[in-house]
Amino acid sequence: MKKRGIINAQLSGLIAGLGHKDTFMIADGGMPIPKGVTIVDLALCGGVPTFQQVMDAVLEEVEVEFYTLAEEITENNPKLLCYIREKLQGVDSEMVSHVQLKEMSKDLKFAIRTGEFTPYPNMILRAGVAF
Repeated sequence: MKKRGIINAQLSGLIAGLGHKDTFMIADGGMPIPKGVTIVDLALCGGVPTFQQVMDAVLEEVEVEFYTLAEEITENNPKLLCYIREKLQGVDSEMVSHVQLKEMSKDLKFAIRTGEFTPYPNMILRAGVAF
């Protein structure tokens, strides 16, 4: 039995399979994920688990070199935006429209669906290298 870190077998395996430059998404409970993209559905009910809980667990296991957010988070969810920027200090990022973010999601390796029910907590992360 695994002693620490992510114990969801599907998510743990997908994270282990990430290569440099692969992209994946942490998304809210309502984000439409394109057909063909693997979904790790962690959502239990509204607010469970939160975006922050999932992001924190993922960041313990993944080297991130870049991330993309919807620019709408700036006005609609500034508290979460602050949290993300604090957790990913020093990591390059970009802001695009929510429509563009959805378009970009067609190229993901996988998406993690959370139970988050706040506006625009969707983030595409690009895997870096740990050495």
